[in-house]
Amino acid sequence: MLAIIPARGGSKGLPGKNVKLFDGIPLICVTIQEAMKSKRISKVIVSTDDEEIAKAAKSCGGYIPFMRPIELASDKSAAIDTFFYTVDKLNEEFNEKYEDIIILFPTAPLRTAMHIDEAIDLFYEKKADSVISVSESLTPIEWTRKINENGKLIQYFEGGNKNRQDYDITYIPNGLLYIFNVEKLRETRNYYMENTYPYIIDKKYYGDIDDADDFKITEYKYINNKK
Repeated sequence: MLAIIPARGGSKGLPGKNVKLFDGIPLICVTIQEAMKSKRISKVIVSTDDEEIAKAAKSCGGYIPFMRPIELASDKSAAIDTFFYTVDKLNEEFNEKYEDIIILFPTAPLRTAMHIDEAIDLFYEKKADSVISVSESLTPIEWTRKINENGKLIQYFEGGNKNRQDYDITYIPNGLLYIFNVEKLRETRNYYMENTYPYIIDKKYYGDIDDADDFKITEYKYINNKK
């Protein structure tokens, strides 16, 4: 299976986050190294438009056969188009064809090679269209509240006054990994398809870095998980 690690430059929440040192190495290298440890991945590609990210990725063994076009690297660019560009470019320039891909965002560095391999195994066992990593929701969605036009805090869903154990367990996507059948993804342009299965990961591995606080918290969890 092909692994794509998308890492564009120009982050606004935390500038330079993909190359910022995370437990002593560039953040992007954590994901590259775990992907390279996987027994189920045949090739790892870093997709970036940024020379600094490319340099950091190469320093830890990242493979960048081509740079990402500027039009696929803006805030408004759809990540899905980057996936298609990468797969199609590999086919056109290197005659390498991939039916299935796994997406590993470097800003979610807590997943391990074990998680990657287990999720890929699930994908093939279920003959899935997609597998998406999820974690158990911290609170029932029925507890969600909103503020109305009068500034009052009111229920968003009906029946939001029960004890936690009285609700179904719900899950949220955690951004750690996405696996797709390429053709199914082209047909639907939707991560969630008819045969989408969850890969459940313990919340201690959840960490999605958007800003400086996220970075510090995720790095702490990463170091603690290794103990």
